[in-house]
Amino acid sequence: MEQTYRGRFAPSPSGELHFGSLLAAMASYADARAHNGQWLLRIDDIDQARVVPDSAEHIIRTLEQLGFEWDESIYYQSRHIRDYRKALDILHKKNLTYPCFCSRKQIKNRSSNGIYPGTCRPNNQADKTTGDKECAIRIKVPDKALSFKDQIQGDYTQQLAQEVGDFIIYRRDKVFTYQLSIVVDEYLSHITHIVRGHDLLDSTPRQIYLQQQLGFPTLVYAHIPLAVTPQQLKLSKLSRARKVRCDLPTLVQAAHFLGQEIAPAHNYQSLQDFWQHLFDIWQLKRVPKMEKIEIMY
Repeated sequence: MEQTYRGRFAPSPSGELHFGSLLAAMASYADARAHNGQWLLRIDDIDQARVVPDSAEHIIRTLEQLGFEWDESIYYQSRHIRDYRKALDILHKKNLTYPCFCSRKQIKNRSSNGIYPGTCRPNNQADKTTGDKECAIRIKVPDKALSFKDQIQGDYTQQLAQEVGDFIIYRRDKVFTYQLSIVVDEYLSHITHIVRGHDLLDSTPRQIYLQQQLGFPTLVYAHIPLAVTPQQLKLSKLSRARKVRCDLPTLVQAAHFLGQEIAPAHNYQSLQDFWQHLFDIWQLKRVPKMEKIEIMY
């Protein structure tokens, strides 16, 4: 029996929804609906220091105004800390973790390429002498290649030990990292397909490695090109990307960016009319196999 397609969009509430985020939302939404699948909305608010007050509500309202419809209640990372702790405990018991007391300056001084050199690896992960000392928790990675086939970008391989090193899964400020938290989130939500921006492509092998160690299924991945400014800056809060316009021309522009053969905005009677047409003609293979595309918005 074929597994039901379940996709998602997972914005961080660090500002209002901009055009770059709309692209990821549209691609994941259209791909799920084109496969008669389900599409979920998750708010990645685990890092409370980065949360901008009311931005989650603004993002949700903007998505609604653009015609997006999710199939289940909204998932908030901040409500699942206990689940991340359980995952960390599993990795502890497998002797895959250890406390790290290195500062960024120390790592920079000890590593010519910025890759963590494994200084604290000899630490015993069960050593109680760490007590209340400020430390991060790292996971040991194997010295071998991890490969997967991206549905847009093609074959991708990463040597975890050489290109990433033992990476942090629990920060010294007592926050679970993006890598661990979203692996748990996808599992809890039964997500099967991930469609997101190219900037997260190099994170994927780490997430697949965590899935393997936790006994979770490996997902299907597709990474769309990033929208960048003429100065080659990714559209983001840092590049001062403005809030996306909630109208048909904006949706048509996004669909064109994603390589879809969509009609001009005046051809559609409503947002629903646009979305149904996009679902009918959507093909992931039309999305450009590129890292980034310059855009004027």
